Amino acid sequence: MTTHSAPPVLVIQHEADAGPGLVAERLRAAGVDPRVCHPWQGEALPASLKGWAGLIVLGGSPNCEDDTAAPWLPRVRALIREAVDARLPLLGICLGAQLMAHALGGRVAPRTREPELGAVPLRRLPAADGDRVLGAVPEGAPAAQWHWDDVELLPPGAVPLLTGDHCVHQAFRVGTRGWGVQFHPEALTGTIADWAAADGARIRAEGGDPDAAVDSVREAEQLLRTVWGAVTEAWAGVVREDVPVRTPAARE
Repeated sequence: MTTHSAPPVLVIQHEADAGPGLVAERLRAAGVDPRVCHPWQGEALPASLKGWAGLIVLGGSPNCEDDTAAPWLPRVRALIREAVDARLPLLGICLGAQLMAHALGGRVAPRTREPELGAVPLRRLPAADGDRVLGAVPEGAPAAQWHWDDVELLPPGAVPLLTGDHCVHQAFRVGTRGWGVQFHPEALTGTIADWAAADGARIRAEGGDPDAAVDSVREAEQLLRTVWGAVTEAWAGVVREDVPVRTPAARE
């Protein structure tokens, strides 16, 4: 009989209300062990990714270059570069995707229009065909959005996979095992409602409707669970490719 250990994945969380949510749930179901680090609470990030099977960088309110508000960001960018160089499975979510773009030579900028909020349909690009993680995302699949910045320029060599009407770079691949997504595959109605409560005044001042954003996610929640849960499990499959197989000694 062969057994597989649960490979540990480092999950970097930037603030209290932006945890791994559905992504952590589906990683555990797929036999991967997400271990969350909270640098905003003073927890130290590892000096390297040695011993880790993958890296996930979550979203958050800081700008990807705001090292004053979030002094741990330089270490996060270094870990992103290490993951790509080592071909370690990497997933950047919203701010995490922006940190990937910035760290690897791309460019992030404030949106020139209102923030993108709520459940928003995505469009497939040709390179999505056959992609190991995002290849099965259906045309027009909704994704939970909550961002004021966009990836304006992808890093050299990055491959665009998904786009949208109001944000060009919704998902991209870097190297062979790194994926960045501008949206929030981890977020469902409860999380979006928390963000709407926190950001509501700002959104209304900019002409937006936070309640409509929450409603759109609530209406799409079952499809969000299905599509992005499957994407998370596909990413977990990439992580598990390198899990050593152990064959227990035969009983005597």
